[in-house]
Amino acid sequence: MKIASIVGARPQFIKAAPLDRELRKHHQHLLIHTGQHYDYLMSEVFFQELGIPKPHYNLEVGSATHGRQTGEMLIRIEETLAQEQPDCVLVYGDTNSTLAGALAAAKLHLPVAHVEAGLRSYNRRMPEEINRVLTDHLSDLLFCPTETARENLAREGVTEGVSKVGDVMYDAILDSIEIVDRKSHILGSLDLQAGSYLLVTIHRPGNTDDPHNLAQIMAALNEIDEEIIFPAHPRTSQAIEQLGCQLAPTVKLLEPVSYLDMLALERNARLILTDSGGVQKEAYFLGVPCVTLREETEWVETAEAGWNLLVGASKRKITQAAKEFRPQGERPEIFGGGKASQRIAHLLGSLDRP
Repeated sequence: MKIASIVGARPQFIKAAPLDRELRKHHQHLLIHTGQHYDYLMSEVFFQELGIPKPHYNLEVGSATHGRQTGEMLIRIEETLAQEQPDCVLVYGDTNSTLAGALAAAKLHLPVAHVEAGLRSYNRRMPEEINRVLTDHLSDLLFCPTETARENLAREGVTEGVSKVGDVMYDAILDSIEIVDRKSHILGSLDLQAGSYLLVTIHRPGNTDDPHNLAQIMAALNEIDEEIIFPAHPRTSQAIEQLGCQLAPTVKLLEPVSYLDMLALERNARLILTDSGGVQKEAYFLGVPCVTLREETEWVETAEAGWNLLVGASKRKITQAAKEFRPQGERPEIFGGGKASQRIAHLLGSLDRP
């Protein structure tokens, strides 16, 4: 069977890696890279570190407004799928690449399978929420990482083709964590000791595109009396520069880091502050306390377990959490035990094209 995966952003490269290895055992697997993330530190290095083959197609869409970017992706993905005629189109997560891939496939009457189906923040101001909901309602197979995700779909009347499979990002971490110590030297290069720093990531439009929220977060970071490591998305760095915010000497603003370096930074941080869904999960997988710089999360299980605290963009809440947040109790196994890719590959293999 020929399966086409649509990827375009670094979280999707991570999710696609373990699944690519499973699919290539029995199927032809095409990787179609939209080019949503396109520079070396946001794209190519992930393929190298994760052992993913070079994409069969790079559509080189690049940055643009949401509508323009999604529209250009739709045009180019449709052309590629019409040429390749895969038996199934696999989309991942909640980016513009996800929605464009699902739309193009559905209009060509190609079965759509959604990895990370059923996630909901219930905040329609987030572009990602719009992408998730529409993609789920376009999909024929919906691969849910958790029981909560399956329940979300059921409330929307989506029950056909739904399977709880676990989380492919957990598979990726289990595949990669053993080689982090051998291949990542970022702690030494930054002169860091385990547990001696906080790690920060910010990229959501609700924070980067809102000057008030961004100013509150930067003020909080400047007030925290600990070393802070801050690998910044290019758009975030630009927003901080436009804000005219001077960062304290304790805040080290870095370029984006590779996947293995990010895992090393996450695993050895005392605390992680983030607005990223993927980083929230990775913190949970690695047993590192997480403070989420949003008012809601699609990964509610991490908050319910007591390992993820939602504080929004409030300076007061962020600084208080940095001082006081200490998770209590165990971390329940809620993400599938590292077998999600095997389950998805098996379910895709049983798909009969109409």
